[in-house]
Amino acid sequence: MENQTLTAEFLLLGLSEDPALQPVLFGLLLSMYLVTVLGNLLIILAVSSDSHLHTPMYFFLSNLSLADIGSTSTVVPKMLLNIQTESKAISYAGCLTQAYFFMVFVCMDNLLLTVMAYDRYVAICHPLHYMVIMNPRLCALLVLICLLISTVDALVHTLMLLRLSFCKHLQIPHFFCELTQIIRMACSDALTNNIVEFLATIFLGILFSYCKIVSSVLRVPSSGGKCKAFSTCGSHLSVVCLFYGTGLGVYLSSSVSTSSRKSMVVSVMYTMVTPMLNPFIYSLRNKDIKKSLQRILHAPLSLPHPPLPLLSGASS
Repeated sequence: MENQTLTAEFLLLGLSEDPALQPVLFGLLLSMYLVTVLGNLLIILAVSSDSHLHTPMYFFLSNLSLADIGSTSTVVPKMLLNIQTESKAISYAGCLTQAYFFMVFVCMDNLLLTVMAYDRYVAICHPLHYMVIMNPRLCALLVLICLLISTVDALVHTLMLLRLSFCKHLQIPHFFCELTQIIRMACSDALTNNIVEFLATIFLGILFSYCKIVSSVLRVPSSGGKCKAFSTCGSHLSVVCLFYGTGLGVYLSSSVSTSSRKSMVVSVMYTMVTPMLNPFIYSLRNKDIKKSLQRILHAPLSLPHPPLPLLSGASS
């Protein structure tokens, strides 16, 4: 079959083709996007402006918020533009670019959650050596490593997409260029792509860290000590369950069910709902974050003072 990868555009079928639902979808998506961006920006502002939050955990949290803003901004603005212009088209280069940046930010989320799990492991299992182990240099290095791995991982997937040939009818039954959906559109053999995609979803680092955390907490003699230890990672564990629960749901629903509608519903949870809920989870369950946000939101505006009048003996 003739290689059709130079086709000008794909067609994103979106969440719904009903014209009556388009204004409702536009308002809902815009509201979710604004809440996601503002919520994560508030987390970043709270961490950067409060010296009490200049710790490894909150440093990783602010980077996680940046990644959430990036992943949502890769998907939602294009959806809003397509709804507003009543167009479903996205160019071939634009589709691969969207898939690339979405994979970068999602992989960054994955790796940052793993690093945060390691941070909680050190805090609970080696509390006396925590500040020595999790020093600022190591924290910055871990974030740079996460960024490097995410960039390389997304680049490998994108380059492997370039070797695929596509059929003429390039209608993607989704609201963005998801890797799995693009691979399904290929007319050529995509076994290697599927294998690489499966290997990229392994998250053994988080499982190992939390197994060590649980085993260490269970050895604490007092029940109060156990509750205090678990409370230090409660917010992060909630975000991990939400992130991987919805993420695995996308791939399981794609592999088990042939219904693209079910896959899209799970993808909405994965791409939009999870980044929107993360700031609420961390702010509602964390006293330090709540105090910092209260100071920011209730801080009085510092208006400039009027110039003092000159003394009567001073020269004008």
